[in-house]
Amino acid sequence: MIPHAGGFHGVFPYPVSPVDSDGRIRTDVLGRLCDHLVASGVHGLAPLGSTGEFAYLNREQRRTVVLTTIEAVAGRVLVVAGVASTSTVDAVAQAMSYQKAGADGILAIMKAYFPLKDAQVESYFRAIADAVDIPVVIYSNPQFQRADLAIDVVARLAQHPRIQYIKDASTNTGRLLSIINRCGADLKVFSASAHIPAAVMLVGGVGWMSGSACVVPRQSVELYNLCRSQRWDEAMALQRRMWQLNEAFTRYNLAACINTGLAIQGYEVGDPLSPQAALTSNEREVIEVLLSDMA
Repeated sequence: MIPHAGGFHGVFPYPVSPVDSDGRIRTDVLGRLCDHLVASGVHGLAPLGSTGEFAYLNREQRRTVVLTTIEAVAGRVLVVAGVASTSTVDAVAQAMSYQKAGADGILAIMKAYFPLKDAQVESYFRAIADAVDIPVVIYSNPQFQRADLAIDVVARLAQHPRIQYIKDASTNTGRLLSIINRCGADLKVFSASAHIPAAVMLVGGVGWMSGSACVVPRQSVELYNLCRSQRWDEAMALQRRMWQLNEAFTRYNLAACINTGLAIQGYEVGDPLSPQAALTSNEREVIEVLLSDMA
């Protein structure tokens, strides 16, 4: 693990989880991708985020993804490992395992089948944070989660000494400002692809965690640096160009877009995991044109 001096901030791509036809993680491809992202200047990696397709992997595959990422990074940047389960006991076990393996932080994700009340949602995240000694990023994505994090719950969780960050994919930038106003320095906010990262930085965000940073890492870091320097006109000019990629994500399958973008760049990551569908040839052409325009 590397020191957390200054806290987590900047660009944290969600690496994909390349799987071969026999269900094995393609550790060579993942390792090469991690090297490329680090060389592009990203501040950390968050394996098993949304475009890491954690929901489609078994426990051993997920562990291999995290271990491969930690090994490939070799202490050069932070690794914040995704933990997701419908079971609190299982989520805690994952978090403890990833900390022991050398993760610098945990990205805590809730999966749910039956509806949950706020008290149960809060207890899930609190149990993960209680089990580890490294910072925890709580993740809110109401589009894909059956149970969302209400702002009152977020505020209470922010009082936990290890829950120091939230990555919010609600698409509601006003919600992010409410969280910043409510929690202050107790909880720092990361943007998602669903938000406009430059806008989130303007209202007080500390960076973004996203799949899109996998395919445009250099541009993502450039955007972050422009925002940090408060060069807002230049930042928004770059943000407008990059936003076209986000628009494609809303039209097509997100994982398929990222996998296709990486394949175009020479990474044999394969198709998104079944039952998701790969992009059609026409859809692939759209991604090719967008990436060419942003090169």
